[in-house]
Amino acid sequence: MEKQEVRHAAAVRLGDPWYEALSPEWREWAGTGGSAAPAGRDPGAPGGAAGAEAAGIYAEIQRGAAFREVRGRYRRFVVPASLAFLGWYLVYLVAATAAPQLMARPVAGAVNVAMVAGLGQFLSTFLLTWAYARHARLHRDRVALELRWAVFDRRTPGGEGEGR
Repeated sequence: MEKQEVRHAAAVRLGDPWYEALSPEWREWAGTGGSAAPAGRDPGAPGGAAGAEAAGIYAEIQRGAAFREVRGRYRRFVVPASLAFLGWYLVYLVAATAAPQLMARPVAGAVNVAMVAGLGQFLSTFLLTWAYARHARLHRDRVALELRWAVFDRRTPGGEGEGR
């Protein structure tokens, strides 16, 4: 098991900075269930200067080393895992069509190689899902949440320190 970085309890921010954020697709504020926006905000207003400022914040975050590291970690896991799973699936399909006598070979009673390989497909799907969730939790979630807080702090009036 990998050792996690220890932080002072006051420095760790829990929760999701976007929980109360505007949901423009629905023209309402998330978490309120209604369509009323907080005072001073018009959900239907075009981006304007605020939109340009937000785009600048996101572009700056994307150019940062932390964002590149999160994306790199994601790609280093997803690309090989996807290729391995696709390869395993293609081997199963080719064997089922090109080698029916192999797939029909009994393993135990009425259970044959094709049934075992088919169940292996389901098992490998669940294992891949578990491995992805574990990798995300251990290698990406904390840094990604810190990036979300960085954007939230820069977009919130008062900036740093607010909501901590």
